[in-house]
Amino acid sequence: MTQSVIAPGSVLGIVGGGQLGRMIALAAANHGLKVHVYAPDADSPAFDVAARTTCAAYDDEAALAAFAAAVDVVTYEFENIPRATAEVLARHAPVHPNADALATTQDRLSEKAFINGLGIPTAPFLAVDTPDDLSRALETIGLPAVLKTRRFGYDGKGQRIIREPGEGDRNAIFAEFGGAPLILEGFVPFEREVSVVAARGADGSFAAFDLCENEHRNHILAFTRVPARGVAPETAQEAFRIARTIADALDYVGVLAVEMFLVREGGERLVVNEIAPRVHNSGHWTIEGALTSQFEQHVRAVCGWPLGDASRVGGLPSEMENLIGDQVEAWREILAEPGAHLHLYGKGEARPGRKMGHVTRLKAR
Repeated sequence: MTQSVIAPGSVLGIVGGGQLGRMIALAAANHGLKVHVYAPDADSPAFDVAARTTCAAYDDEAALAAFAAAVDVVTYEFENIPRATAEVLARHAPVHPNADALATTQDRLSEKAFINGLGIPTAPFLAVDTPDDLSRALETIGLPAVLKTRRFGYDGKGQRIIREPGEGDRNAIFAEFGGAPLILEGFVPFEREVSVVAARGADGSFAAFDLCENEHRNHILAFTRVPARGVAPETAQEAFRIARTIADALDYVGVLAVEMFLVREGGERLVVNEIAPRVHNSGHWTIEGALTSQFEQHVRAVCGWPLGDASRVGGLPSEMENLIGDQVEAWREILAEPGAHLHLYGKGEARPGRKMGHVTRLKAR
């Protein structure tokens, strides 16, 4: 892929107005870019830091066309925008990552088939479109297994673990998902969850941050620690190889995250869980902890600039803690903590399970 260089002073269009878009916009502004954010919600956090905003639906073709005509390049901050939205935008401006990458990664069935097609291991999986499909899939994959919606699930939403053979009526379980297309995945006996956050440029250049170790609580990322502890160097290198193989196969431009399970049974190995075609929560530590943050790296990639150095600052380990719900009320104590770096997302209501901000701590050796 060839890509024209978007010079400082140009306009970066961001589709989606959440905290990821907000942090991309801040990184873009630091490099002399103007930012235009498109989102359907008037209280979008990214609107607060953008030079220009468009508040319109993702299926409003006229608004999308006007937005794309007013910017020099378009990116998106989350993967649940319709593919049709990206295709409309691409008729008027360059869009990175591309619509094919978006479509592949926003459906768990197509995503896992794509990953397996590259020779990269995932959990066993089968499509589930009817209660009978569910029964057959459970017989094939075995228990325990995880039933998930194929699209739009995040932070543990849209999934259910099935542990026992007689656990619930199959029709009732299927009905819980409201008729959405589903996928059944075999349970992976993992020791911990890890991720690679990496960037690829249109010229094929690639830069990965150190392997992250992720701790979830109530299905929401609570802590990311870098580098991942107790992981063999060759396993970390394999994680980087997997991420680069995926990025190259997607002809990807921008930052992506590959979430993986670290498995010890039968020797230390990695099983890919999913791909996030965007900057990622497990990469927030890079704002203070890396020489180039994931947000600056994404801006560099989509604008056709050289990728930055992804090394850790001073080689220091980092820890990122998400502030969920009313945890944000500790902001004064965090500000008083030596070495703590607080980021608040400007969201009005601290609802349970809502990501309100994060704090990064660089650790001494």
